[in-house]
Amino acid sequence: MSDPAPSERLAVRKTYKLYVGGAFPRSESGRTYEVTGHDGAFLANAALASRKDARDAVVAARKAFPGWSSATAYNRGQVLYRVAEVLEGRRDQFAADVAAAEGVGPADAAGIVDAAIDRWVWYAGWSDKVHQVRGSSNPVAGPYFDFSVPEPTGVVAVVAPASPLLGLVSVLAPVIVTGNTCVVVADRRAPLPAVTLAEVLATSDVPGGVVNLLTGDATEVAPWLASHMDVNALDLAGVVDADLAADLERSAAENLKRVVRPPDAGHDWAADPGLARMTAFLETKTVWHPVGV
Repeated sequence: MSDPAPSERLAVRKTYKLYVGGAFPRSESGRTYEVTGHDGAFLANAALASRKDARDAVVAARKAFPGWSSATAYNRGQVLYRVAEVLEGRRDQFAADVAAAEGVGPADAAGIVDAAIDRWVWYAGWSDKVHQVRGSSNPVAGPYFDFSVPEPTGVVAVVAPASPLLGLVSVLAPVIVTGNTCVVVADRRAPLPAVTLAEVLATSDVPGGVVNLLTGDATEVAPWLASHMDVNALDLAGVVDADLAADLERSAAENLKRVVRPPDAGHDWAADPGLARMTAFLETKTVWHPVGV
């Protein structure tokens, strides 16, 4: 008697959720949308974030801000470096996600992942150096010490660019390395690398609430973040519609948010990032202290 033919194995489908306050909730609206690869093939269902999800993410980011901003720069650098370590360990998974999202070959996908890992390490190294670059001891006429000290802005809302891993890392890492917390709206077209990155953040010593990630439609969620009175700054890296960008800037003016405008079309996220994205979300505090006291 011959052995029965083996049955075809059913794949274990992954449920992609939001990342808020260190947990992975579904959207409170219960909505999802289909994510397809560069070739149009179905990849997964992702959560479609709502206004309520955005509010919850801001609450989580604000709650995490005091602890994260008061951590030592050295400690924040260690945490970011740990993210790079975990990313390195899941390199193949990220390469597969990037290949499906961007339609590139295995070698190019691996190169993008390597660049994203290197970008984390680069920003981790700046954690205890940016204050020396931006801070100063000011010459004053009088018996005083006068120091200018950079401090984090607060809660930053980020609309991530269409580069789903390297671009995302390039706008996320500079926000948190200086002590800010954030709410990130992932690129709608290719959110899966971002959600997988959230899993890395959740298992690599990043405190819950420091990074909160929403998937869905930026045109629906971003206006609420721009007008939210507890959001201190806005990064429009992923906004390609000029009218939407202008509307978001007007909403941000309601409570004097600092706004970083979208980069030029065709911006190369693999280029040297410089310090601009770190310094954009720093405020300068000047401290006077009498000499001899």
